[in-house]
Amino acid sequence: MAKNPEEWMRQAGYDMDTAEHLFEGERYFYTVFLCHLSLEKALKAIYQKKFNVIPSSTNNLPYLIEKVQLKLPDEFSDAVSALNRMRVFPYYPDDLQKLLNDYDKDKTSIILEKSKEALAWLRAMEK
Repeated sequence: MAKNPEEWMRQAGYDMDTAEHLFEGERYFYTVFLCHLSLEKALKAIYQKKFNVIPSSTNNLPYLIEKVQLKLPDEFSDAVSALNRMRVFPYYPDDLQKLLNDYDKDKTSIILEKSKEALAWLRAMEK
């Protein structure tokens, strides 16, 4: 587990870069999963910086947003909702083909772009 906010944020950036590589490789639902992980780590950076404690192991994005008392811009709310629904599925998918069908190139591209924008916004909030 990360020990400081800077490490959380460094890992958030690395995960977003990995999401971009997965997108280029047409691994769309894993792209979405890494977008989630990236924003989760960024929120945990903010949490740790704000409260000076290591955040809990939750991966629920709306919960973390509420805990750090951020008002997320409306333009990111759809992406965060989609990401939050994906937080567990890749671990043990019930139906791989359904996930492959649900996250096509167009849908994933939008989620990836909004996630990158949200990460940039969270980085600015963390400072």
